[in-house]
Amino acid sequence: MSTATTQEAPGVYVPSPEVIGAVLAPGARPRRPSAWSASMTFGWRAMLKIKHVPEQLFDVTAFPIIMTLMFTYLFGGALAGSVTEYLQFLLPGIMVMSVVMTTMYTGVSVNVDIEKGVFDRFRSIPMWRPAPMIGYLLGDMFRYTAASLVILTLGLILGFRPGGGPAGVIAGIAVLVAFSFAFSWVWTMFGLLMRTEKAVMGASMMVLFPLTFLSNILVRPETMPGWLQAFVDVNPITHLVAVVRGLMQGDVGDELVWVTLWAAALIAVFGSLTMWLYNRK
Repeated sequence: MSTATTQEAPGVYVPSPEVIGAVLAPGARPRRPSAWSASMTFGWRAMLKIKHVPEQLFDVTAFPIIMTLMFTYLFGGALAGSVTEYLQFLLPGIMVMSVVMTTMYTGVSVNVDIEKGVFDRFRSIPMWRPAPMIGYLLGDMFRYTAASLVILTLGLILGFRPGGGPAGVIAGIAVLVAFSFAFSWVWTMFGLLMRTEKAVMGASMMVLFPLTFLSNILVRPETMPGWLQAFVDVNPITHLVAVVRGLMQGDVGDELVWVTLWAAALIAVFGSLTMWLYNRK
């Protein structure tokens, strides 16, 4: 004959309010940071990374100097007959080329943080979701401005004389930095899609080289074959160079409308794709 034994279930411990209060932080719960505050915090994080690794600035200091000197003295005599005369045409274009080509490092930084697992921590923080991406771009705007000022200083030393005066130069740099902010969303998407930083750089260069060299940066489009002019005329970099060059020389046309439309389209399309990928990464 078997005897059934019963065992009493252990009691469930319910902590008292005093115990709960002792382990929780005293005072009111802090408010959730605003979108502006969160974005500026991540922008400051990008600046601190430059502070601790200052060699990151080589691409916005040494590279623009090399590009300016190389193309000025390589093509100046052949295309314009005078280095100084060619510099008036070239310098705004070289400024655009140097800044636009450095935008790809935004995607590289995003990809590196993903590989290190930093983004897993970001996603767990109760904050505005786009803040980390906006922070990357805000930090890179400092890099774009630095590259522009380096090229401008060198150009003034070599003989560049902007007809638009200081106001035109400032306006040209402002348009360039604003467009680069919009253009950088393309590379944040690449940074989320690609598995390695080398893949991001490779894909970025495949896009950047045709856009920058097949434009009006080095030569006037009128000297190109008709089929190439068709591409150059719709190239967003061509419109950007025309605006920056026009502002610096005091002759602003209707190209600013096209640059504004391109910038808005880049943010709308690639900004949305970036956040869609970020929320599902």
